[in-house]
Amino acid sequence: MTGTLVNVAAIIVGGSIGIIFRKKLPQKTIDVVFQGIGLVTFAIGISMFLKSQWLIVVVLSILVGGITGGLLQLNTRIQQSSNRFREKFKGTGENFAEGVTTSFLLFCMGAMTILGAIDEGLGNGSELLFTKSLMDGFASVALAAALGIGVIFSIVPLFIYQGSLTLLAIYLGSFFDTAIINELSATGGVLLCGLGLNILNVTKIKVMDLLPAIIYALIFAYIYSKFI
Repeated sequence: MTGTLVNVAAIIVGGSIGIIFRKKLPQKTIDVVFQGIGLVTFAIGISMFLKSQWLIVVVLSILVGGITGGLLQLNTRIQQSSNRFREKFKGTGENFAEGVTTSFLLFCMGAMTILGAIDEGLGNGSELLFTKSLMDGFASVALAAALGIGVIFSIVPLFIYQGSLTLLAIYLGSFFDTAIINELSATGGVLLCGLGLNILNVTKIKVMDLLPAIIYALIFAYIYSKFI
């Protein structure tokens, strides 16, 4: 998983630079950057959603994912964990959980992530993930400047998710065809739209309760592909 490890390192470096900038920038400037991140997040979410060819897959994934996340109380549990973390490590900021979730979805829901991890798992090299690492490194500078240290901690779910895709590709490479990847990206796009609205303070959507939709998108897209 060389590509994933390089990706993790790039985010740590970029996020660290962003935190340094955050400490030196005035609050008004940080607020403007924060709003910019919200707009970009929403725009990326829309562009990803438009890739969907099977809208029913996205709708079902969001609905069933929301039910699952609500029953498991993921949003509450993650917020409680975030609060405990902030109590132990002062200075993480009130946007810790938002920083982790926003960064994870931005870094992991694109087609480049999935295709890169699959290519690496199939032994086709790590070029895509190296390119993605460069992009994520620069993006993490802006994200950390706006959202704080949570951006760096997004490497934990990123490593688990991206690394798992690489390992799965070793055994199930043919499972991940283009159509399934598009539906996974589209579902992630919907979640990014929700995060963008939260960052802009338009509303407060419990995006973390919707995270299981990502798993359901893979399952439903695979099932749907067998019946069309």
